[in-house]
Amino acid sequence: MQRAQSKTATSAGGVVYRRSFQGLEIVLCGRTRQGTWNLPKGTPDPGETLEQTAEREVREETGLEVEIGRSLGDISYWFIEPLEGVTCHKTVHFYLMADRGGSTVFHDAEFDEVRWFSAQKALVAVTHANEADVVRRALDLLESQR
Repeated sequence: MQRAQSKTATSAGGVVYRRSFQGLEIVLCGRTRQGTWNLPKGTPDPGETLEQTAEREVREETGLEVEIGRSLGDISYWFIEPLEGVTCHKTVHFYLMADRGGSTVFHDAEFDEVRWFSAQKALVAVTHANEADVVRRALDLLESQR
């Protein structure tokens, strides 16, 4: 009997926030065809720390310049690599990030749209429950800092 192949993967990303006249806002990255909204995240380049990866990936995927803050912990999940048919256990490390400039119009082609949401709408819009939990952690931390 052949054993199923599996591997592990690591990514890093962030919950980017800003305070506007409308209140606290969170940025999400969307894929129109799939109808999904996600937090920006990606895979480390060789030699990068998780913090460096998070900053670079957020900059690339959102077009925003950010200032990295505290860790928001991590999430883990399993999926099957579509091309390889290999089961993958992925851990994603998230950081709280303040918007410091740039523009979402400069996001990369990985997503169709990058948009600011009110904090409460972001909680509803984000597709995966584990990412909604990360957004809640960020909102709790931001509320405690006021």
